[in-house]
Amino acid sequence: MKKITSDFSVGLFLMAGFFAFVYLSLQLGEFSIFSLEKNYRIQAEFANVSGLKLGAAVEIGGVNVGRVSKITLNQDDMAEVVMLISKDVIIGEDAVASIRTAGMIGDKYVKITQDGGGGEPLGDMGTIFETESAIDLEKLISNYIFGDLK
Repeated sequence: MKKITSDFSVGLFLMAGFFAFVYLSLQLGEFSIFSLEKNYRIQAEFANVSGLKLGAAVEIGGVNVGRVSKITLNQDDMAEVVMLISKDVIIGEDAVASIRTAGMIGDKYVKITQDGGGGEPLGDMGTIFETESAIDLEKLISNYIFGDLK
């Protein structure tokens, strides 16, 4: 009888540890089963998204308000970026989305600047039309070395 209760206790302890591990993995990976309830999607088209990755931060005024959820190439050879934005953040149709680098060689992220002109708020799958693409550092250095600055 004592053997059965100790085996049961060990099994229960292992199950609790496994579920704790799964829960922490999902939270640290910023994965949420109910993410669509807390977020809405907006999209923007860029000529160049070099270095931008899925899950990259979306910031307004230095505050993380969302993340990049999808990057695809559309028919016009433009990169279409879909972002999940927190429901409590309102982004107007006059916003500007630009791809920036955190530090000199850091990760890329999307910076959204709001003009404050009082445009209509973007809803789910709204589009930001004003965009600034990522700076191609290799091309810039190449132009500098070969004296082809424009």
